[in-house]
Order: sequence, then structure tokens, then C-alpha cells
Amino acid sequence: MDHNSLINRLAHIVGPQGVVAEPSEQAPYVQDWLGKWKGLTPVVVRPRNTTEVSAVMRLCHQTHTPLVTQGGNTGMSGGATPDGSNSQIILSTLRMQNIRAVDPLNNTITVDAGVLLENIQKTAAKVQRLFPLSLGAQGSCTIGGNIATNAGGTAVVRYGNTRDLVLGLEVVLSDGRVWDGLRGLRKDNTGYDLKGVFIGSEGTLGVITGAVLKLFPAIQSRQTAWLGLHSIGDSVTLLRQFQGVFAEALTAFEMMTQPALDLVLKGVPNAKPPLSQIADINILVEISHASPETSSELFEQALARAIESGLVTDAVVAQSEQQVASLWGLREGISIAQVAGGKAIKHDIALPISALDPFVKEADEICHGTYPNFTVINFGHVGDGNLHYNVLAPMGVDDRLYQAATLELNRKIHDLVTQYKGSISAEHGVGQLRRDELKRYKSSVEYDLMMTIKRALDPNQLMNPGKLI
Repeated sequence: MDHNSLINRLAHIVGPQGVVAEPSEQAPYVQDWLGKWKGLTPVVVRPRNTTEVSAVMRLCHQTHTPLVTQGGNTGMSGGATPDGSNSQIILSTLRMQNIRAVDPLNNTITVDAGVLLENIQKTAAKVQRLFPLSLGAQGSCTIGGNIATNAGGTAVVRYGNTRDLVLGLEVVLSDGRVWDGLRGLRKDNTGYDLKGVFIGSEGTLGVITGAVLKLFPAIQSRQTAWLGLHSIGDSVTLLRQFQGVFAEALTAFEMMTQPALDLVLKGVPNAKPPLSQIADINILVEISHASPETSSELFEQALARAIESGLVTDAVVAQSEQQVASLWGLREGISIAQVAGGKAIKHDIALPISALDPFVKEADEICHGTYPNFTVINFGHVGDGNLHYNVLAPMGVDDRLYQAATLELNRKIHDLVTQYKGSISAEHGVGQLRRDELKRYKSSVEYDLMMTIKRALDPNQLMNPGKLI
């Protein structure tokens, strides 16, 4: 089918306002926000509901038209960008903004896939509930994208990944059929966990159109502090101590090395050093409670013991919501600071927490020994073993040197990750970025199982081709 006929038929399904056919208006859709990937598309289709998505998928199935599903386009791995063939249409969920139901008694919320994460958080707060998924892009990312990539964020240590927050899904399959799995059940032992197949599938198996999500009691009090430590090993020791004291009240345990903090202080307006002493390792820790009457005395005692033992070299405890926001602003400013800092070789990796210290020592030796003029920018979620182990090239680096360094360090760092029984993608997804590496790090059996599922649910290979597998 020629492009004009396809666009006309899509416009008949979603209305004239639901198609973006002019190339000049497609820029926000055909390029990722990092500027790494750029493609072409004959049309962006923007359905308003599941019925329209189903009709779009039936048309694509009939015409063998490949399709890329896109939410807020905030991904880090190129998973929502079309290729350069101008054959793949983009299905944007941004007009699917309906909050379908809020059930405070069942602690669930049912939403369209295009609802912004921040709007889900705000809706939950109106009924004194918490939706705990928290990301730097929460004002622009959609819940459908979060589910499709199994997003992590800063509260995984307490609440888990997105996978742990989803009770039910609604998915439109590649042939247009709709699977209605919108069940707000915490126990359902009636067969395969179908929702688990689609969570983290990056749009390669179907279009997620709705979800039932878990809610939790609203946070009434919290203690937030920025701590200075000597080493990654000390941070793991401190994590275990705090978990022993606070159990599930430990909500966040975020880490930044000093070079990472320096990058933020340089690249983010009005950012100020949180500590009077420079620390090799910086930890942002947060303890939260559903009761407003919880005393901060236990937190102060635990912190005092850590300082007396020498684990913590310096500390500042937030005394106001403004100070809390300021400390979190340093952590959340890293992505922007890295873009301003130049070209980075990024590694979104997961490791057993017990392996963090030896891994970082070996990885640092590799990077400093191979490219001594590059800077390691290491930060991440120590509480769940997820490091963003990035290597920043010098400003003005030659493109050929940067490309060669990227290939060499990716191989060396990811081989080391595998030696420590880790994962080369912790929360950003595979997309285009890690697709070609996946075969090296997945066993043949595991990769074949993935391909078997792909062939069963997308036999014509129309769903987000060229991504993940």
C-alpha cells in the first residue's frame, strides 16, 4: 500500500487530528531526546483509545506495515525511534490520557498507557495513596513506556521495578486482537503469567494500552541525608546496616562518585556542594514512613553510629522540604549534566550487591589503563545493584577515537559484568543500543526462548523491528 492510501485509512480510524504526516511536524517523534538516533516515518498515528489502537493494528497486519510504539520518547536506548527506511509508522500513545479507575480500598489505579507518570503520582496523592515509581523524566514519560521497558528509578530498593508494581495489563496484539488482563488481583494462579511476557518487551510483542497498578499508603514523614564515604565497599556495608535498622522504611540509597558530583555542580545551574568536605563516594539516603508520628531519633542514632565507626566521613541531614528538593536535585541532575559534559560511553548495568566493590575496582583499572584521559562518571542505585557506569570523553574528542573507545570499553566492561553474573541492561532496556550485544551475553537457550515467543506473538515481524532481538 502506498503511503498516501495508508495515511488516509489511518486518518479514517483516528480522525484528521490523529495523524502527523508532514515531515516538519514529525521532529519530536523521529529523534530520541539524546540525539543519538534519528529515523524517518511516513506517518505518526495518535489513537485516543484501545478501540482505535486495535483498528490501527488490524490495518498494519493486513498491509504488512511495520510499527514502532512510542510513549513520551524519553528512552535511553533508541527503542522508540524508527529506522531510516521510511517504512515504519509510529504509534504514539500520548493522546491516551484517561485515568480509568481509582480504588483506594484495593490500593489500585487503572490507567491508559499514555498517562504521564507524574499524573499517576498526583492522582494517587489525591486519595492519600502513593504510586512509588520515581524517575527524573516523570513529568514527560508515560506509564506505557515505563512498563514496556520495566523502568527502575530511585525507589526500587523498597518497592521494586515497574514489573513489581503492575497487577494487570491490556494489550493489543499484532493482528489487532485485544487481550484484556486488567485484573486488580494479587493472587491469580490460573496459568501463565501473560502480563510478565509484555512487561519489558519494548513494544516488540504488542501495544500496551492500559494497566492496573499497585498503590501504597501515602508517605507522611521522611528523613533525607547526604553522606560522604571513602569507598563503594563502605557504601555496601552502610546499606546493610541501614537495612538492618530500617527494613522496608529504607526507600532510597543512591550513590555518586565525586567526579559525577563535580559534573553536576558544573553543569546544573544553582547546584551547590552538599558537604563541607570532599568525599570520594556520595550517598543520598532516604527513610520514609506512612505515619506522621515517626520520630527522627532512630535515623539520627544510626547516622551517629556510622560516623563514629568511620564509615561516614561527613553528613548533612535535610531540615526542610526545600533542602530535600535541593539534595534530590543533585541526584536527578546527572543526566542533564552528562549531556552538557560531552560524549559519554554509557553502561546501565546490574550486579549482585556483594560484587559492586570488586567490580568497580576492576572496571576503574580497565578504563584508566586503556583511556587515561577519559573520566569515569559512576553513579546509580546501590540499594538494588544498578550502576550507571559511564565514561566521559574529553571535550572535542576525535569522533574516530570516540567510536573506537566505545566499542572497546563496551566489550571490556560488559565482559566484566558477565564475569560477575550481572546484566548489561538494568533499567534502560536494550532497544537499538544493546541489541547486537545481546547474543554475546544471553545463552543460546535463553535467546531461542525469546525468539520463540517473538515468532508466536508477532509472526510477521511487524512490532518494533530492529529492537531488542
